[in-house]
Amino acid sequence: MVPLTDCQRIGVGLVGFGLFFVLFGMLLYFDSVLLAFGNILFLSGLVFIIGFRRTFTFFFQWPKLKGTSFFMGGVLIVLMRWPLLGMLLEAYGFITLFRSDPRFLALLDLSLLQLLQKVGDSSSMV
Repeated sequence: MVPLTDCQRIGVGLVGFGLFFVLFGMLLYFDSVLLAFGNILFLSGLVFIIGFRRTFTFFFQWPKLKGTSFFMGGVLIVLMRWPLLGMLLEAYGFITLFRSDPRFLALLDLSLLQLLQKVGDSSSMV
C-alpha cells in the first residue's frame, strides 16, 4: 500500500465527492448545479493528488490537446447550464484523453473486474 500525504488524502476525498456529485446530478435528470459542483470538486481533487504542475502538463500536452479542449469545453458548457450537451462533450473528451494510455485502460479493466467479483460474491439468496 502506498502511503499518502495529507494533501493527497484531501485530494482523494475531493475526487470522491466530485464523482458522487456528478453521478447524483446525472441521476436527478442532469441537474446542472450538481454536475458543475462535481466537476469543480473532481478537477480540484486531481490537482491536490498529483500537483498543479503535473496536472497542467498532463492536460496540455500536444497530442492530448483535442481531448482536453472537449473536456474543458464540456465543463464550461455545464457551468453555462446546458448539462446534457456538456456531459456529452466531457465524456468524449475523457475518452479521447485516456484512449492512448494503456495503463489507464488496464487499471479500468482490473477495477471493473474486481467490482463485478465483489458484487457477485456478496449477493446470496439465503
